[in-house]
Amino acid sequence: MHENIIIVEGKHDKERLASLIKRDTLVLCTYGIPTHEHLMQLKNAIGDAKVYVFTDQDQAGRRIRGILTEEIPDAIHLHTKAEYGGVEKTPIVYLMHILERYELLSEIS
Repeated sequence: MHENIIIVEGKHDKERLASLIKRDTLVLCTYGIPTHEHLMQLKNAIGDAKVYVFTDQDQAGRRIRGILTEEIPDAIHLHTKAEYGGVEKTPIVYLMHILERYELLSEIS
């Protein structure tokens, strides 16, 4: 079981975070606007883990964030700058800063 779960939009976001996060952290993807079935799968995977939502600052990302807020109200929301165009394009140094703030950054990053 993972202590922390970060929910992102897609596989490129997941790949971007993979080398930066602690081993006890799992990254799950919504792969776009999640269906009811996919939301239930996400909720089952979460269990008792602490959940972080890290979506893009565009319209789709805001919509996904809203849906996840309704389904997982205790989730903590991570934000990148709109100027970066999304999680996958956010500079590594900025991602490290965000992850470190929430104690999700790997010691070897």
